[in-house]
Amino acid sequence: MSSEILTGILGKRYKLQTSEKFDEYMKALGVGMVTRKMGATVSPVVELTEKDGVYTLKTTSTFKSTEIKFKLGEEFDEETVDGRKVKSTCTLEGNKLIQVQKGEKDTTIEREFTPTEMTAIMKVDDIVCTRVYKLQE
Repeated sequence: MSSEILTGILGKRYKLQTSEKFDEYMKALGVGMVTRKMGATVSPVVELTEKDGVYTLKTTSTFKSTEIKFKLGEEFDEETVDGRKVKSTCTLEGNKLIQVQKGEKDTTIEREFTPTEMTAIMKVDDIVCTRVYKLQE
């Protein structure tokens, strides 16, 4: 699958602006209250880059920063920000990066990139969390 659609997006930094149902999402994943409170107060910056077919998704915040490296369609081991160990697979559908995390609870994170914002729709059980990130100039 080609990454041509993402070329205008790669290397750009998107900062969290709005967040809906993030606490409920974290609670459903079994995240403790202290971590949820910390997670609710930070505005992380997300950046997606690619080199030789390997993508890097960096999430940086004052609380905790993470980085995952992956090839599209290949399963990899990931330790999430809240410490869960999952098997993740990322695929690309148009301008959407879809990440499926399989673990104690299966979750899906759909990140839709546009030149001005990135929307992350995070699903676990029957909870849908929407987080909108704006392009940093």
